[in-house]
Amino acid sequence: MSDNIAISTRDGSDEFKAYVAHPSGTPTAAIVVIQEIFGVNQGIRQKCDKLAVDGYLAIAPDLFWRIERGVQLDPDIEVEFNRALELMEKFDQDAGVKDIQATIDYARGQEGVSKVGCVGYCLGGRLAYMTAARTDVDASVGYYGVGIDGLLGEKEAIAKPLLLHIPTEDGFVDKDTQAAMHKGLDGHPRVTLYDYEGLDHGFATEMGERRVEDAANLADQRSAAFFAENLRS
Repeated sequence: MSDNIAISTRDGSDEFKAYVAHPSGTPTAAIVVIQEIFGVNQGIRQKCDKLAVDGYLAIAPDLFWRIERGVQLDPDIEVEFNRALELMEKFDQDAGVKDIQATIDYARGQEGVSKVGCVGYCLGGRLAYMTAARTDVDASVGYYGVGIDGLLGEKEAIAKPLLLHIPTEDGFVDKDTQAAMHKGLDGHPRVTLYDYEGLDHGFATEMGERRVEDAANLADQRSAAFFAENLRS
């Protein structure tokens, strides 16, 4: 069962919408699904629906709400892709992480789920790293996160497990950035990095031209095992 809900900001001054997918029974944990630059579109909603089938309460907050509410864009349509880039330039990432914390608080408070993880894609992959460093989330997964090399100074704040999926031919994350991520994080006791040789950004999207089926399934299997270990114990 899915629904759209309103979540209050942490200071109580406003609220934002979120897509929620409920499992058929009592959820084993909750997972916050963090959008790409394309908003809470069909692909992100499908990510939530799949997690609900696996027994999780899945919540995808609308993080672009301060710029434009209800953004849903298709990356395979050029004008919509360009619009997503414009929104990304205007997006306040620090405020976005606070909204993710508000979503975590909602899952624990209103939904009564004690353990909460997050998974993010593209921009959401970067935000998943920031969430691991700045919030009380229990476990985090990031797919093809951008600009994480510039956030390595926050790595000591990562107290709970973090998994990062890195395609080696990512057009938005060059080889030097990938090398810096490995140098900075390979020795971290809470961080695991997986490389995907020859793959580009967006390979695990639910639909569209970017998806690479076998690699997407492998990455998702690794994420599922990671969440089972860290959220269900």
